[in-house]
Amino acid sequence: MPPSDEEVRQVVRRVLARVAGTDQNTQQNVPSRPDRASESMTVASRPPRDNRPVLVDEAVMRAQPAGTAFAVPRGALVTPLARQAALDLRITLVEANTPAYAESRAPVQRRIAVGADHGGYPLKEALKPHLQSLGYEVIDCGTHSTDAVDYPDIALAVAQLVANGKCAGGVIIDGAGIGSCMVANKVPGVRAALCYDHATAVNSREHNHANVLTLGAGLIGASLAKQIVTDWLATPYGAGRHAKRVEKIVAIEKRFSKG
Repeated sequence: MPPSDEEVRQVVRRVLARVAGTDQNTQQNVPSRPDRASESMTVASRPPRDNRPVLVDEAVMRAQPAGTAFAVPRGALVTPLARQAALDLRITLVEANTPAYAESRAPVQRRIAVGADHGGYPLKEALKPHLQSLGYEVIDCGTHSTDAVDYPDIALAVAQLVANGKCAGGVIIDGAGIGSCMVANKVPGVRAALCYDHATAVNSREHNHANVLTLGAGLIGASLAKQIVTDWLATPYGAGRHAKRVEKIVAIEKRFSKG
């Protein structure tokens, strides 16, 4: 027997109520004009529709307590202003384990090459799960033990993955971080920076568009290294005068790499 007109109307009303955000069973309505912060928090916390990534904007960050961690769904879009607000408030952006939408393999921008010599091996192993917790796919270029190796070989392997576009960035660790930085910067397309605190991590990204980070395992501990990596990855490239100066770096590189 086909449904009656009243049954059809009830179904339509239920569908329209769901679309409008009204639950007929509880008769609770979603506020029609939420303030910006609460609206942004709702967008950031709900599952995306049609596999669209969720958005984390500045209002979301400004609503968080200073000096805390903020879990970002993996694959979510974090605006540059949101990242700047997080830096201002000393908020650590931590990628949640649950992806914002299904993905079979991390795209290049979520792939990081890591490498270390024998002196940096323990720190590399400590950073790998940290990078994964931030939502990055880790490509391990070695070494895989504390047996002695030559740092130029490891640094070159990481730098090449970044230079050829297979990884968005690289992290290289040796005793002081200096030698690996020198090696990586010999590879065209690589801008490696040795960082040892929050300020150098942010500066190397914003001012110099660094795409490889080097660390000295003999100079910093695991906790500080994790914070440096987190800040480094969370800092976007600076535009304007910063981009103009980086263009000059690239021009110099091209000039002396010809032939």
